[in-house]
Amino acid sequence: MSRRPLEPEERALWHQATGDVASRRRAAQRPVVMAEELAAADADAARRSPPVPPAPSPPSRRSSELAPDRGGGLDRRTAVRLKRGQLAIEARLDLHGMIQEEAHRALTGFIGRAVGVGKRTLLIITGKGTGEGGGVLRAAVPRWLGEAGLRGQILAIAPAIPRDGGAGALYVLLRRVR
Repeated sequence: MSRRPLEPEERALWHQATGDVASRRRAAQRPVVMAEELAAADADAARRSPPVPPAPSPPSRRSSELAPDRGGGLDRRTAVRLKRGQLAIEARLDLHGMIQEEAHRALTGFIGRAVGVGKRTLLIITGKGTGEGGGVLRAAVPRWLGEAGLRGQILAIAPAIPRDGGAGALYVLLRRVR
C-alpha cells in the first residue's frame, strides 16, 4: 500500500489535531536539576527575595512518621505514585563517597535549596553499602530526614524503584510552599 502526500489543508488539520501532543511530551521530560544547579538557583533567588522560613512541623509528628512508605497528609493517589516512582524527579543528590558529616550538611543544604526554588520531588542516592549491616548513609538518611530541622519541609519519603537506584536511593516529596 503506497501513501500519497498530504494536501496543504490536510497537513494543517493534522498539525492542529496533534500540535499539543509534542508539547505534553516535552513537559513530561522536564530536565532533572542537580545539586550544583540548585545552589546557583538558590543564590539567584536569595538576591531577588527574602528567604523562605521552613514550615513549622505539627506537634503530633514524630520522626517515625517519616519512615519509608509513610506519608502523613498525603493523598492516596500521590502516595502510590511516589512509591511506584511515577512522579517526575525534579532534583537529585548523590551522597556516594561522602562521610556522614559531609553527607548530612549536603542533605540539609540540598533540601533547603530545593524548598527555596520550589522543587517538590527529589531523589536522594545513598548507595546500598557493602557488608552485613548495609550502608551507613542508607541507614542515616531516613533518620536525618526525620530530624526537626527537615521534618517540617518533608511530606513523605519512599524507597526508590530499581530504575532510580532501588534500595540505595529514596524519593523525597517536599511540602508545597504557600
